[in-house]
Parts: sequence; C-alpha cells; structure tokens
Amino acid sequence: MREISYSEAIREAMCEEMRRDASVFLMGEDVGVFGGVWGVSHDMLQEFGEERVLDTPISEIAIVGAGLGAALVGMRPIVEIMFGDFLMCAGDQIVNQVAKARFMSGGKASVPLTIRVTSGAPGSAAAQHSQSPESWFMNIPGLKIVVPATPADAKGLLKTALRGEDPVIFLEHKMLYGEVGPVPEDPDFMVPFGEANILRSGKDLTIIAVGIMVKKALEAAAQLEKESIDAEVVDVRTLVPLDKPTLIASVARTGRVIVAHEAHVRSGPGAEIAAMLAEEAIEYLDGPIVRVGAKNVPLPYSPVLEQFVLPGVADIVRAARSFWPAHT
Repeated sequence: MREISYSEAIREAMCEEMRRDASVFLMGEDVGVFGGVWGVSHDMLQEFGEERVLDTPISEIAIVGAGLGAALVGMRPIVEIMFGDFLMCAGDQIVNQVAKARFMSGGKASVPLTIRVTSGAPGSAAAQHSQSPESWFMNIPGLKIVVPATPADAKGLLKTALRGEDPVIFLEHKMLYGEVGPVPEDPDFMVPFGEANILRSGKDLTIIAVGIMVKKALEAAAQLEKESIDAEVVDVRTLVPLDKPTLIASVARTGRVIVAHEAHVRSGPGAEIAAMLAEEAIEYLDGPIVRVGAKNVPLPYSPVLEQFVLPGVADIVRAARSFWPAHT
C-alpha cells in the first residue's frame, strides 16, 4: 500500500491497463496535450502517443459514437466526458446505441466501452457544470454505473470496467480528485462490481452513501457517536449492479436507514434504493426511509446558495436525529 490521490489512482489504472492491453486507449476533449482539464491524464500522451491518447473535437455525441464503433470492432476505449452535465449531448448514442447493442445483436456484439465522466458540484460552477447524472441512466438497462468514493476504489473499479465486456458510466466527483488514501500497488488489483463496502459498523442506524457523500456520512457518524447514536456507513460503490444483500443485511441489523447522495432528492439514486428496501426489507424497519440529497432546484452560482442547496454533514446528522426526537 502507498498513499496516492484519487486522480493519481485513476491515471495509474488507465496507464497500467494500456501497458497490459494494446486495445485500450483514451480519447476526449483536452486529454492529450493539455493533460485533461482536471489533470488526470497528464503525461499520458508522452508515454502512449497520439494514436492511443486522442484529443477530440468538442462534440460529446461524436466522442461517444466513436468509442462505440471502436468497442464494436474489438478495441477497449476509455472515453472522457469533461462534465457529467454534457452526457445529455451524447444521450442518443448512450441510451439507444451503447446500452442496447449487445441485446439487439442477440449477444453477438459486446461494447467494452468505459465512459469516464466528472460529476457533482466543484464550487460555484453553476447549473450546467455541477450536476450529478447517475440517476438519469439508472433507468436504462445495459449500462453499469460506478461511483467510487476512495482512491483505492477508483483504481480497482476502473480496472474492472476496463477488463469487462459491458458499457460502464464511471462517475468521478470533482471534489474527490485531491483526496489521498491507501491504494494497493498490485497491477491486478480490482474491485468487483456489485459489492458494497461497510466502512463503519454500527447498531442503531444505517447510512447508505453514494460517491462524495461517503466522506460526509463518516463525518456525520463521528458526530452522532458523541450523541450515543451508533451509525453504520455503507458505500454502495456501484449503483448498477446494486449490492442488495449487503444493504438489506445492514438494515436488518440497525432497523433504521438514511440514503445520502449529492444528486437531487427527487428521483435520485436514493429513490431506487428506498423502493428496493421498502419492497424487500420492510419487516426490518423501525422508522421511515429517509433520503438526504440536493434540494430540487438547479445548482446556483452563489457560494452561499450553493451550500444551501447541496447536502452536507449537518443534513445527515439532522436526519439521524429525527429517529430519536429527544435528540432534535
């Protein structure tokens, strides 16, 4: 183990897989000469050359379409979309082509395409550069949706995506790029899809967290401990596939659950998780399923208003206290 940043872990995963497999390549806006707008692909052009680190035109639908074509003929493209908000520009390719090619070909075609995309609010980037698009695509069969919260998971999940046969939307929160944590040096280190991670055990309450909210959930759990509320924190790691057994088992132990994500509350990923728990774990629940997410308005530019709209540690703590009125 050594300590590296989230962005370094992603870069390391890409480089290791490109060295291991000549069919893996990276393309996107400013990924080459500029090294990526977030600096994730710095120096990759120098190592792999212009044929494997391709700067593209500013056209998300063309970038994803080219990635689809490359995947269909045996390549393993990594497509970088600069902002998750712009996935909608490539919506037709993702929804009607990428997600459906395997099924419409009777399984004869596979699409090993990894779409790396930044998500979330980086601070005063306003309504068109701050959204969390994960739930937009959860309704589309054929896509895997990955939301790593730590450097180790960023590397391990990305390597799993790059060695798989299905299209993956790989969501990287902008505010996590600088986070540092332990990451195995093993070039074959991988994290399986569909396996949630219990980061903190507890007996009173389950906090199911997505992406950047994992860190905030752990901070909230530490605060709640001072109030004699023992919270278990579960990082989903992948939304599709979702590790239902681990989530249900956690709720069975604690009897109470909060689902926390930065996406808007209405129809966010928490809605699907809550519905699943209501259907499959209702007998374990001693209270309502509580969702914590962004308020249902476009993300404002004003820093004060942005913080008002986005969910934070205090929102999770307040939600937890609602189960025990004496704490409110």
